[in-house]
Amino acid sequence: MEKKFGKLNYYEMLDLKPDATLFEIRQAYNAALQTYQTNSLVSYSFFSPEERKAILDLLEKSYLTLINETKRQDYDRELVRLGLISETALKPTAKTPVKIFNINRAQVKSGALQNAAVALRKQTSENQIIGEILSQKEISGSDLQKIRKELALSLEHIAQETKIRLDYLQGIERDDVQALPAAVFLKGFIKSYLKCLCLQPVDEIFHKYINRSSFNGGKS
Repeated sequence: MEKKFGKLNYYEMLDLKPDATLFEIRQAYNAALQTYQTNSLVSYSFFSPEERKAILDLLEKSYLTLINETKRQDYDRELVRLGLISETALKPTAKTPVKIFNINRAQVKSGALQNAAVALRKQTSENQIIGEILSQKEISGSDLQKIRKELALSLEHIAQETKIRLDYLQGIERDDVQALPAAVFLKGFIKSYLKCLCLQPVDEIFHKYINRSSFNGGKS
């Protein structure tokens, strides 16, 4: 977050790699839009309505450029010319196709995940230490780390389940604002982290984490 949003390139705005697929671009854009809805806590915590509108305009511009093959090629060439990305970074890596119609496999996976979630929620609700932490007015990254360890979950496991980069998760637990991504993604990342721990209510806990002084320029 040390870099102003308007100074990010289009890939950085959408938290994408230069070799992102069209599917990944659409997903990233939709996630960014959800973050900046009028009821977004992050939007009100970090930006004024005018700033939020400016960011939405930039997100739309980045999306319309990257989703268009011709415009994207022109934009990529300009980034390479400016030395902001390398040509090798634009080469697509081999990716395993997603079988979206494999219904049986999806049902089995869903059932297993539901059972695991039920067990985890029970463990969370019955743990005294976790209960004491959740009752606090503010919750820090170290508090979240303590909860995670009480549940015997590794940060690597959360990274795998949420698809959030490990260094971002480490930044959340360290309260390292400078290590975190642009605020446009922060709300979704933290909520995904909380959901992975089966912590409820997510919105209330998120508010306790994000409204601390370290995220509000020294204001509590």
